[in-house]
Amino acid sequence: MTSQPNNYILIVFDSCRYDSFVAARPKAMRRLGRVEKRWSWASWTAPSHYNLLMGLMPHTSPRNIFPTEYYRREFLRFNERLGVRNLEFKSFLPRLYLPVLLRKLGYRTRALVSMPVLNPATLLNTGFDSWELMDRHNDMRAMLPKLKFSEEAPTFWLLNVGETHYPYALPDEPPNAWPVVSGVHGVFRHLDDLVVGGKLPPAKRGTFSAKKLAELRGRQIDAVRYLDGVVAELFELAPKNTYITITSDHGELFGEDGYFGHGPIQHEKVLEVPFVEGLLR
Repeated sequence: MTSQPNNYILIVFDSCRYDSFVAARPKAMRRLGRVEKRWSWASWTAPSHYNLLMGLMPHTSPRNIFPTEYYRREFLRFNERLGVRNLEFKSFLPRLYLPVLLRKLGYRTRALVSMPVLNPATLLNTGFDSWELMDRHNDMRAMLPKLKFSEEAPTFWLLNVGETHYPYALPDEPPNAWPVVSGVHGVFRHLDDLVVGGKLPPAKRGTFSAKKLAELRGRQIDAVRYLDGVVAELFELAPKNTYITITSDHGELFGEDGYFGHGPIQHEKVLEVPFVEGLLR
């Protein structure tokens, strides 16, 4: 452990399911450690981010262990992530919210988010010094110039990344080239508007074909490949005493058992997520 706490970056690839991540065969991100298959606590963006910000990373689904013991071990992992000593579960009490704890430890707490459901007006913003909704839902590279680290205090960054979310579009792809799934795209057109309490158009019944769904999964895989390059750039920008966790808030369905997307779905593929973390060397 170092005397100076680590900077900590939590990167969340929105909607990225585990097998898409693995199929992309990322190189830069594997520098952090072994890529694990884990399970999200929720199947939708907002509740999943609440769990992440409680300090509950996607879980391993261990057998023959009491849940209380698993929680204890999970919270103790923050000693390694932050490069500190003597953090316990009770350290998170009573708020049970990671940004609140980090501020008590002297951290500057900041967030850059891509999905409007995580906009600054939400309760998730609690305990952050700054929380910014990006101008575009699918441009992680635009986040990099905003990442600042102080020599006077450690910094925590939450990065919610949207390239892996439907329609799995990279920032240089014009919207008229994005794929269209009836019943989904009409709602998605509003993603880059800050919609709080507004009305979205009624959803239509979706139409799915095996070809279209295979194309969409391929686009998510391509998005992970692209993001691997952006993460490599982030590695060059971040100080060496920076611990990075890369995961997803939930998975995605591409036609399995008649499901598409995420949210009101009970299926293992909507909960399977990648998880890799480690200290920059």
